[in-house]
Amino acid sequence: MPLSRPTRRETHHNRNVMCNGYLRDDGLWDIEARMTDVKTRDVDNPERGGYVPAGEAFHDMSIRLTLDKGLLIKQVEACIDYSPFRICKKVGAAYAQLQGTRIGPGWLRIAKDRVGGVAGCTHMNELLPVLATTAIQSIWPSSDKDVLAQGSEFMLDSCHSWGRSSEMVREYLPEHYQPATTVDLVKEPK
Repeated sequence: MPLSRPTRRETHHNRNVMCNGYLRDDGLWDIEARMTDVKTRDVDNPERGGYVPAGEAFHDMSIRLTLDKGLLIKQVEACIDYSPFRICKKVGAAYAQLQGTRIGPGWLRIAKDRVGGVAGCTHMNELLPVLATTAIQSIWPSSDKDVLAQGSEFMLDSCHSWGRSSEMVREYLPEHYQPATTVDLVKEPK
């Protein structure tokens, strides 16, 4: 079911995120994400000739992760083609610090330790979770292993459907099923 009809409104900003997974001829995988921000009005900007015109990319950045089928990152390439400040383009090289890490439980925490805060770019870091899920969605179904069994290595307790007490887990992965307890059903406010 789609969202309800909105009230009359005017577009001011458009963000597009595109992410694709590619199987390479050498057996490795390229996972690419690109994010663009485009304004519908001119935005003053001293480092872009005085302003960024409406319709021109305010941000345009991309990351490519090259992985093996075990989700080990072999190579990283990151670039910023458009940004509000010239200095932004320099941070792309920092993402090479993700080489040698493995996408899986705890990977986003490792990535944040390496390229979070002033070591990286806020917007490029927003692409990392999208890259991770796209990698899993690309590589996991092409495995020789049972898709659900392999998914359980990453997905258990990551969302409603994959919760250990869910009907899906009870039916398809009974070895991981755990009935909900009263504690699970009533969460204490923090």
